[in-house]
Amino acid sequence: MEINEFINRFHEAFTERAELPIAFWYSDRLEGELKKTAGCMFKAFREIRDGKVISVNAESIGCGGGKFYAGFTEMSPYVPTFVSLKEKYRKTPEMVTAQLTELNVPRNDKKYLHFARLDKVESFEELEALIFLVTPDILSGLATWAFFDNGDANAVSAPFGSGCNNTITRATIENRKNGKSCIIGFFDPSVRPYFESNLLSFTIPMSRFKEMYDTMPDCCLYGTNAWGKIKERIGRE
Repeated sequence: MEINEFINRFHEAFTERAELPIAFWYSDRLEGELKKTAGCMFKAFREIRDGKVISVNAESIGCGGGKFYAGFTEMSPYVPTFVSLKEKYRKTPEMVTAQLTELNVPRNDKKYLHFARLDKVESFEELEALIFLVTPDILSGLATWAFFDNGDANAVSAPFGSGCNNTITRATIENRKNGKSCIIGFFDPSVRPYFESNLLSFTIPMSRFKEMYDTMPDCCLYGTNAWGKIKERIGRE
């Protein structure tokens, strides 16, 4: 798999107006600017989208939930109460606890988590996943591509979770178990202020991307009348 080849395919399918995905990976090396964020780590995504490579660690992430979902710390006992009674995203703290117990957020054994726009990355090798920031039209194309060779009901999922849960945590879990599910996210009201109102996230774990890489030219994104109309609209917007 070649990054430049995929970028060319992606722009051919979605036009050059489509934003390149953001890659993330873990390592023990500082590979970008160490970014300190007061609160949500997604505040840094504007710089990443503009081409800067950003690294974070347990000390630089200002959000306790972000540290936990990135795998740098154990869950604070206050998280279930905060999500339920403060944020009011779940009816009871017990619902939060039950979901996180089932999810079993993995602890990370590396020092840093890195984010970079795909054209700033040299290889797919160490990546955990690709995060696409998508309008409804681009989401339609990516989801249809994901469904093309996968008939499973969870080929694309949209589970409850914070922004970092539905991008970083779930994609990492999928990748490390060789999973095949792509994840739609950014329904979380806490993350939405840091992105345009018409964007969601669509995350493809590398375990699934390796399968999808060669299928793009065979699916509806190339040479079909229906997608041609949508592609034209993407190019105008």
